[in-house]
Order: sequence, then C-alpha cells, then structure tokens
Amino acid sequence: MNKLDIRRLLTDLGRVHYIYTQEDKVLSQGEGDVMEVFANPERSTLVANHALYLNVCSFDYLELKQSSQQETYFDLMQEGVCLRLIPRSTPLQERRERTFNVSAIEAMMEQVLSARWDAEIDDDCSDSF
Repeated sequence: MNKLDIRRLLTDLGRVHYIYTQEDKVLSQGEGDVMEVFANPERSTLVANHALYLNVCSFDYLELKQSSQQETYFDLMQEGVCLRLIPRSTPLQERRERTFNVSAIEAMMEQVLSARWDAEIDDDCSDSF
C-alpha cells in the first residue's frame, strides 16, 4: 500500500482513540478527531488538543488489524514506534454528521440573510417618511 492509499484510508476516520507506543511502552493515549491527513516529508504528525493531523510520511507502513472484539484498528509504524488509531465512529456516521452540520449552517445563514434583508427593507421604508 502506497502513501496515497494510506492517506485515502485514513481520511475517512473521524473520532478515534489513539495509543502512542515506543517498543511496546505506552507513551500517551487519548481520544481525538482526525482533522487532516496529508503527505509532506517536511512536516510532522501532530496530536494536540484532541485533534490529530496525520502525516503519512511520518510512518514507514500501516498495519490494518482486528481486535478480539472484532474492532478494526490501524497501526502506523516507524522503527519501533506505533500510533494506533481505533475508530470511534464509522465513515457513514461521519458523513451523516457532516451533512447535518452543513444543513444546520445553511439554515442559520438563511435566517441571518433574511433578517438582514428585513432590516434593510425596514430602513428603506422608514426613509420614505
């Protein structure tokens, strides 16, 4: 699997539980949202404030595995270091949530624009008196 394929695979991840290990010793773990997946050899992967910015160039390869509870997870590997990503949502759930968020934003924008137009009409009407 090349870096572009890995990038496509990880892009659909939304909320994840992550575990960062070095030679099987847990260095950090937590939950966060995958905000961006990119391939840039001059940048690093960043995990901060419950947000993950994944650079596929930071890793040598990806292992796709399944737990004994039938949960699929991703191990991003590089020289004894592993960033395990355990999805907490599915791509379908993420798409539904994004669609809902876009719809909610569009509805709010319609209300704002409508209120602005009403205010402009009221201003125009008051000027005529």
